[in-house]
Amino acid sequence: MSETIPAELAQARGTIDNIDAALIHLLAERFKCTQRVGHIKADLGLPASDPNREAEQIRRLRALAEEAGLDPVFAEKFLSFIVQEVIRHHEAVAESRHTS
Repeated sequence: MSETIPAELAQARGTIDNIDAALIHLLAERFKCTQRVGHIKADLGLPASDPNREAEQIRRLRALAEEAGLDPVFAEKFLSFIVQEVIRHHEAVAESRHTS
């Protein structure tokens, strides 16, 4: 049994699918950059986390979210999730440098 989806709904869903694909590609590019940062930090003996930078990024992202009409609390939660994953990667890179 196939369900008929109104054209307007199908179009909106198609747009969402395209945006989701763009987000995945953007996140992949962001993580490529943060991996490079992790290697640079490990080479320089710097800590995986930079609380001052992270706080500045949160302030900046909240302001961007407000300008874009996006809930800044959501934007902060989203960034915090990404930053925690980046820190985990940086710690892994630093650890691999110490064990090799």
